[in-house]
Amino acid sequence: MNLLHIAILIPFFSVPLIPLLAKYAHRIHTGWFVMAVPVALLIFFAGFYSSSQPLEPLLYTVSWIPSLGIDFSVYLDSLSLLFALLITGIGALVVFYSIFYMSKTREKLHLFYAYLMLFMGAMLGSVLSDNLLTLYAFWELTSVSSFLLIAFWYHRKRSRYGAQKSMFITMTGGFFMLLGFIILSSAGGTLSIRELIALSDQLAQHPYFLPAMFFILLGAFTKSAQFPFHIWLPDAMEAPTPISAYLHSATMVKAGVYLVARLTPIFGGHMEWFWTITLVGLITLLIGSMKAIRQSDLKALLAFSTISQIGLIMCLFGIGSIALNSQYGDSSLLFAGAVLAGVFHLINHSIFKGCLFMMIGILDHETGTRDIRRLSGLIHVMPVSFTLTMIGAFSMAGLPPFGGFLSKEMFFTGVLTASRTMNSAFIFIPIIAWLASVLTFVYCMILIFKVFMGPHQPKAGERIPHEAPLGMLISPMILAAFVLILFFFPNMIASSLLEPTVKAILPQVFANGAEWHVHISAWHGFNTEIFMTLGIILLGTVMYRYITKFTDVYDSIPLRFSLNRVYDNGITGMERLAGKITGFYITGSTTHYLSYLFVFIIVMAGGSFFLQDAWSLDLSGNAPIQTYEYLLGFTTVAAAIHMVFTKSRLISIIAVSVIGYIVSLFFIIFRAPDLALTQLVVETISTTLFLLCFYFLPRVSKYITPMKFRLSNALIAVGVGTTLTLIGLSTQSHHMFESIAEFYKDSYKLAGAKNMVNAILVDFRGFDTMLESVVLFTAGIGIFTMIKLRQAGRKQP
Repeated sequence: MNLLHIAILIPFFSVPLIPLLAKYAHRIHTGWFVMAVPVALLIFFAGFYSSSQPLEPLLYTVSWIPSLGIDFSVYLDSLSLLFALLITGIGALVVFYSIFYMSKTREKLHLFYAYLMLFMGAMLGSVLSDNLLTLYAFWELTSVSSFLLIAFWYHRKRSRYGAQKSMFITMTGGFFMLLGFIILSSAGGTLSIRELIALSDQLAQHPYFLPAMFFILLGAFTKSAQFPFHIWLPDAMEAPTPISAYLHSATMVKAGVYLVARLTPIFGGHMEWFWTITLVGLITLLIGSMKAIRQSDLKALLAFSTISQIGLIMCLFGIGSIALNSQYGDSSLLFAGAVLAGVFHLINHSIFKGCLFMMIGILDHETGTRDIRRLSGLIHVMPVSFTLTMIGAFSMAGLPPFGGFLSKEMFFTGVLTASRTMNSAFIFIPIIAWLASVLTFVYCMILIFKVFMGPHQPKAGERIPHEAPLGMLISPMILAAFVLILFFFPNMIASSLLEPTVKAILPQVFANGAEWHVHISAWHGFNTEIFMTLGIILLGTVMYRYITKFTDVYDSIPLRFSLNRVYDNGITGMERLAGKITGFYITGSTTHYLSYLFVFIIVMAGGSFFLQDAWSLDLSGNAPIQTYEYLLGFTTVAAAIHMVFTKSRLISIIAVSVIGYIVSLFFIIFRAPDLALTQLVVETISTTLFLLCFYFLPRVSKYITPMKFRLSNALIAVGVGTTLTLIGLSTQSHHMFESIAEFYKDSYKLAGAKNMVNAILVDFRGFDTMLESVVLFTAGIGIFTMIKLRQAGRKQP
């Protein structure tokens, strides 16, 4: 196992240790211990980064389930390194921020940090896995851990609702993604992403290539909150703010972006891939920005802005994928610029959105409210918070001198390239992009001017506003510093990280050694992009001035047409349908339940024998049946029939004992005295206990009414008896496999026993008894735990 494998597993190893540390380190905040994990991982992955030369890809494989071709393969190139640095870097800052944000006395910190480390490990596994099924396992683990984090304050109804909604949507998309992975691996004959990329031309000829593509995109779109699956992200904001800063800005919502980037070498160049990603990204970009400007909750505003910004990145990756289309081969390097813009904005967005989420958490923490309508004039009492929020918001708006300005200009270049190179009819792409950017400018101005400018309202929230403690400000300060650094020194990562990442996403474009170097500058003269930016500022300022006129349009749209209403009605409808179906067969009648089981036996067991033509009866090898054996058999049947129809308990007990004693006679006839003795002892004890118990019970006729004859019950009884009898006779007459008796004949020697009966009773039966003891022990632990929890619940006020 390589160090990369260990790096992925370290967060998982820390999960069971965190509760122990929290239990015994009462005076120290648990976050100080946990912070060692992301910091160590950040240092480890930073060791692979070099400012002078790009990373040489590394591939390490550990066999996991070789019979199914599933390996724990990790692949580290510039693309996965970029995401690993974001996951660990932002993760370290979030943990440090949580130390001052999360209350040590009021919160269950051991659960908070355990869930957080579980998520970090799952994200690292997702971006470093080369095996599709391994990637899927980590992918779904991110949904499970994010569910736990969103529902951390589970006593709140909205937290439970948001967690359920996010997991339902993302895991449904993950299931379709799994179908796509299975189709893709079947077409290529391998689960390795590297090998599938090498077979991309062959895969394109497969008849199920497009279904696999769309299934995989469903998984990517649901995870990255793309239209129409974006509705889960605003409700996920019920999570603690550090979780929003980590999951919903820098990591989880970027997982779908990573998947699209990683699989672009396979699907890129196909128009279906281009149109699907580009249009979904544009629609998401526009809808997210439209929704953001009418929000009154600061976290809801950032949630919709995240949806919008991820749509922007998706759109760029969709446009850039055309570089792999041979029809536009001459312009492939121009389209590679769109991928470059997507990668650069992905970095910028993780930084400025993480900063903004932390600042919103600070505003909520220090004022007691996130309602924009109740906040104003905070610049007078929170000048540092204003400065940091302004840096993040202006970067998101795409204004200089902040990093977001550079990637936003590159975004405009990308959409203009698509319009000019492909077809002038595609002018709608830059138009929609520009309109969405105007709305982005507007909600950024709302965030700054409505919250921090205007008259100060000291009693607007639950607390008197004041500046946050230094510890809570350090993390957003670091992120805000990076926002400025990326504007003034963008080329420090241009050749060492951005360029090799683009080449990892579009390897076919640079396979022939095409010369392409990245150089980023803030000024390119008075070109179309700069005029688009000036137009955004002018129109955005006018819209902000008359914002109420624009938001009134939303109020005229009936709520029943919203996607949230569709989701809620769908869930309610499924619950009702499930209730009706369940109520149909869950009747509370034991007779009905037994009927279901017996019919299932008849249909499945009998049907399988019938379809396989397995019915056979060969009595040639059987010993002749003697007269006394017929008598004993008929006596057993007569006793069983008499037991069913008698109304006396005493006669029923005698009939049952007759059956048991006759069975022991059969054992004697077949020369099995030890079994006969055991049967006689058990039967005698059972009969005695029955007689002792039933002596104190009232008469049967008093409380039990005789059953009426039902044809359905009779048919089921005859069907089960006939099916099992025929199966027994058929298995006796027809052997598909070698008899296990041959194994028992020799196994007793290996067990060190004198005969096979001893070996069966001591070794095989003893092993079974040991497992039964383990089951009982496990059940006992569960019962003991439930009793302790119930007692603890009673002690709570």
